[in-house]
Amino acid sequence: MPELPEVETIANGVNARVRGARIVSVWTSGKPQTFKSPEVEIEAVLTGSVIEGVRRVGKTIVVSLQKKNQKAEFLVHLGMTGRLLVAEGDIPKPAHTHAVLTLADGREVRFVDPRRFGRLSVLREAYAGPGVEPTTIGDVEFAALFKGRKIAIKAALLNQSLLHGVGNIYADESLFRAGIRPTRPAGKLTYAELGRLRVELQKVLARAIKLGGSSVSDYVDAEGMSGYFQIEHAVYGRGGEPCKVCGTPIKKIVVGGRGTHFCPVCQH
Repeated sequence: MPELPEVETIANGVNARVRGARIVSVWTSGKPQTFKSPEVEIEAVLTGSVIEGVRRVGKTIVVSLQKKNQKAEFLVHLGMTGRLLVAEGDIPKPAHTHAVLTLADGREVRFVDPRRFGRLSVLREAYAGPGVEPTTIGDVEFAALFKGRKIAIKAALLNQSLLHGVGNIYADESLFRAGIRPTRPAGKLTYAELGRLRVELQKVLARAIKLGGSSVSDYVDAEGMSGYFQIEHAVYGRGGEPCKVCGTPIKKIVVGGRGTHFCPVCQH
């Protein structure tokens, strides 16, 4: 599933290409599971709207719209295999395209999702997301999120009601860089450890955004290009391989139902 850096990369790419454009028509596939809002409502809200901007909130792409002095937001959650692409209208549509927003200049914004775990919806108010933004949170607020929590810190990082946008890849990578074992109870970490984790998490996310995210499965950006941060993965997806710091084989375990990678020597 695309995580914060991948969603940020896609949102920034789409924003650069379509900000200020007007949507003249909307097509949807009618396939089940894809549409969180009724398709007729999506079509009615989007058609004729001007795209004021595209941003990321957590793992959701938010398209801000205006039509006749009324504002709305179009939410795109990519799920496991979703893609949001901007293409010329004469380019053949990929298989599994479930929504097409045709712009006044003939270009199209296309939502493609082979497994149909993604969701499309519209809101009449601003979307804030379920948790706190991890790229800007400060030390005190970050530490307060985990106070008294008995669950493993890895599971806590993945709790979208606490920090929205952090997923499996960047939880593993930030815990490694902070030297913290993913199984440690979140509420038992010291203030200094949590401060170190916050710093490393924000560094990892910033670096991944700079490199266009991690392409370990189906992820591509708004132009269909892959990211490069997977080249710098220290632990994620490297079970059994030597740690890049100490040479100890990376362990893979399950924490909170998710595959988890860590170094048994470098992380305490």
